[in-house]
Amino acid sequence: MTFGFASSAATSFNGSAGSASRLARLLEPAEWAEAGIPLLRNPREVVSGLHVRHEPTPSTAVVAVLDTEERLIASASFARRPVPADGWEFRNTLLAQLRRVIPHDLRRRSPVRTAVLLYCREGDERWTEEDGAWMWGLRDACTLHGLRCGAYITLTRGGWQVLGEGRGGRRPSSQSRSGGFADLVPGPGTEPLRTASGAAEAMRRTAAR
Repeated sequence: MTFGFASSAATSFNGSAGSASRLARLLEPAEWAEAGIPLLRNPREVVSGLHVRHEPTPSTAVVAVLDTEERLIASASFARRPVPADGWEFRNTLLAQLRRVIPHDLRRRSPVRTAVLLYCREGDERWTEEDGAWMWGLRDACTLHGLRCGAYITLTRGGWQVLGEGRGGRRPSSQSRSGGFADLVPGPGTEPLRTASGAAEAMRRTAAR
């Protein structure tokens, strides 16, 4: 399995102690691949479902919780703040979003539900330090919420990519627009999906600063 590397405009690290701390709070592709992250049985279906529900644009993250059958049971989208990438900050943001949409599983002996993260960004599919910070944040947030840490997926102009697995596709992409929600409406007897979207509100707050 091979990985590409690219610099990220959102992660301009200098030689300060703060920069060193941020660098310690990221995971590189090899570390992620060795962490035993469960593989998605049908990543295209998961990505397409999240794309239809949230229609992410660049700098939008979507955190989702899947049950043991890989059914989507809760999700939330939000805009990434324009600050240096830091796994600790990302962890706190992800944890806050998870708490909005689903109760924790900390009372269980072992995690049953799995959280995955889809991040829509500029650039290509190659790993960046920003991706590494999201990976660190996702893993830590899952531990604190009693969930299994699942896949980290990027959505770029070229399509989607499950980092650490080498699986991806051209559609959807960061330029795609949803074809409709009808096929994703739960059928009779299905629990309602808990979904939250804070992207538009967060973008308005950012623009007002």
